[in-house]
Amino acid sequence: MHMRLALLTTFTASKKEQLGLVVSRIHKAFQDAGFPEPEIRFNLGDAPIPGFVSSVDRVLKRHPELERFVTDAATIPNVPGARRISNGPLSAAAGETIALSTLLEIAAGVPRSFPFHNIAIHFHSPEFGELSTGLRSAESMAGILLTDSWWVNGRMRSLSACTVVDADPASKKLPPLPPRVMAIFAVCGKVKKTMQAPLPDTFGPGPVPGVRLPNGHAIPSANPEALQAVREVVLKYRARIMEIAERVMPHRLPDPAEASKELGLAVTAGPKKPALEAVFKPMAYSCRGGSGTFTLRRRSRANLTAEINLDVGTWSHSVTGFFAVYGVGFKATVMLPVSPTALVGAQYPIGDAARWHRIVENLGALVAELDRTFVPEVEAAGGPAPAWYEPER
Repeated sequence: MHMRLALLTTFTASKKEQLGLVVSRIHKAFQDAGFPEPEIRFNLGDAPIPGFVSSVDRVLKRHPELERFVTDAATIPNVPGARRISNGPLSAAAGETIALSTLLEIAAGVPRSFPFHNIAIHFHSPEFGELSTGLRSAESMAGILLTDSWWVNGRMRSLSACTVVDADPASKKLPPLPPRVMAIFAVCGKVKKTMQAPLPDTFGPGPVPGVRLPNGHAIPSANPEALQAVREVVLKYRARIMEIAERVMPHRLPDPAEASKELGLAVTAGPKKPALEAVFKPMAYSCRGGSGTFTLRRRSRANLTAEINLDVGTWSHSVTGFFAVYGVGFKATVMLPVSPTALVGAQYPIGDAARWHRIVENLGALVAELDRTFVPEVEAAGGPAPAWYEPER
C-alpha cells in the first residue's frame, strides 16, 4: 500500500535579481531539462484597497489585448476581490496563454513601472504530479511557484516547488525525484526547507478534518480516525497543563505584571541559544534559531516528531511557546506556560539572563514530563509514522 505525499520545497529567493530574469531563468530550466513547454499560470494583482497606483491599467495601456484576462472575482466568499490580470480559474480567460515575451516584459517592469501589489507565476509539467493536489493553497499546486508582493518595508519574494510522490510506508526512504525535476531544482537555488504533506486517498464531497503543517497552512487529514483519537488526548492534557507545570517546574516566577516591573523593559537576556542547548540537547532535541524564534525537535521511537516552538522577541522581549507532536494525518498541540504563575498562551517578560535560565529550566522540566507521558499517549492513539516521515526538514 502506497501513500500520496506532497513535498513542499522552499528555495532561497533573492529580491535583488530582476523579476523578469527569474521568470526567464526558470522557463529556460524547463527547456534545458528537456520538458515540453510548461503550463504557466499567472496572477498580477492591484492593491485590494483604493489609494494605490493601478498596475493593471498601466499594463493595459501598453497591452490592450490583455483586457480579457482582467477580473476582480472574489477568491474568498463575502470578501471583495482585488482587480488583477489572471488566467486562473476565476478569469474569463481561464487556461489561456499569453506570449512569453509579454509576460517577461511585464515582470521586468516590476516594481518601478508596474508596482503590482501581489504577483504569482506558476510553472507546471506533469512530471511534478497532477496540477491540483486537492490542497487549497497556491504553494500546494504541483510545479514551481514564484511570488513577489508589496510589503510595508519593501518587496517580498518567494520561490517554491510542490512535487507529488507515491511513498511506501514500509520503506526507510522516499523514492527519489525524477532527474529532470532535480535539474530544475538546481536552477532554482539553495533549498531552505522541505515539508511533507501526506494526502488523503480521496477528498470526497464533504469536509475533511484538517491538520496544520509547520507553516500554519491547514490540509485535509490523511488519517481522520487517528486525528480524532489524538484530539481526545490533547484535550485531556490541555486541561491539565497548569497542574503539571505546578508539579514539575523547579522555579516559581513572578506573575507577568510583577515580572515587567521587577526588571523593566530595557533589560535584556543576551544570547538565548546557549541556555536552550544546555537544557534540551541532553534530551535529544536539536535547536534552530530564526528571527526572534527557536524551533527544537526530536524524533520519538515511533518516528513521530516532537517539536518545541518558542517566540522570544518577534514583537517584544517576551516569550511564548507551544509543544507539538506530528504524525501522519495529525498534529497534537499544547501551549507551554513558563511558570505555574503565568497565563497559558500569554507572553511572559524574559528579563535578564538569570530569569531566562530559570524560564528554560522550567520549560525543560515541563517538556521532559510531556515526553514521558503525553508523547507515548499520542503514539498509542495515532499510531507510528514511516521511517522517512519528517514534517519539516
